[in-house]
Amino acid sequence: MKRKAYFLIALFVIASLTLAGCGQQEAELGTEENPLIWALVPSSESDTVLASFDAVADIIYDETGLVIDPFVATEYAGVIEALSADPPKAHISSLATFAYLVAAERGVAEAELVSVRYGSPSYNGQIFVRADSGINSLEELAGKTFCRPDPLSTSGWIIPSIELQAAGVNPETDLAEVVDAGSHDASVAGVYNGDCDAGSSFVDARSSLEEDYPDIMDVIKIINVSVEIPNDGVQYHPSVPREIRDQINAALIAMPETEEGAEALDLAYEWSELAPRTDDFYDPFRQVLDAAGVNIEDFMGQ
Repeated sequence: MKRKAYFLIALFVIASLTLAGCGQQEAELGTEENPLIWALVPSSESDTVLASFDAVADIIYDETGLVIDPFVATEYAGVIEALSADPPKAHISSLATFAYLVAAERGVAEAELVSVRYGSPSYNGQIFVRADSGINSLEELAGKTFCRPDPLSTSGWIIPSIELQAAGVNPETDLAEVVDAGSHDASVAGVYNGDCDAGSSFVDARSSLEEDYPDIMDVIKIINVSVEIPNDGVQYHPSVPREIRDQINAALIAMPETEEGAEALDLAYEWSELAPRTDDFYDPFRQVLDAAGVNIEDFMGQ
């Protein structure tokens, strides 16, 4: 009788452990219980970016049934760290060019789509000063304060630092101070308000501030425009299944076909459309960095 009782107890314990194990299994990716996390860095106001990407996520959900939770990080390094976590704390990213190259080098991001703005999959950076500053060249920035959007921003720092170096200004030793403004429009505003002598951003971040500063096109003067830089886009953590990527890519590519979708993409990152591009799209830019002596591995820890 005791043996039978012990046997029944053992069966109960095994059954309980089995059920507990089943309960601990992670829910399917892209569900309410286990949403896809889309990590972003604001190019303008964080609240605007997040609200717009919430709208993008809603449209994708309507088309695919996949649940996506966007979150806005304060800097690119934070997104790369989220992608690098085990398990990943981000599944999708929209990194700028250089930040993507760092993430790709780490093996935590794979490019699938590139954004198109004004009909082009590439853009330029700019370095600017106040028009009344008397500064007309990069050489004159030695000893000046400099506003940058983010230390891993391609147009906002990586390329400007290369161009400053080429002009004989070492950004690490010759600038009086480098200020991390947090976004491209904040970098422009920093120079407009006199917080910095010079700054950098994408071309032309001034336009996003015209409502608050109607005279900004006259007050802020461009003294340098960079080489062409591949646009940002959509990248996935390697663990995201092909089927999920294909569904999201198809929804994003089709999004500009509706007024609602086009508005959401424009408000989010000023994307007019998204085009399929894989990692080799960035190879020519890798060659530019290599020729300038920039080693991506030097930024792996950032």
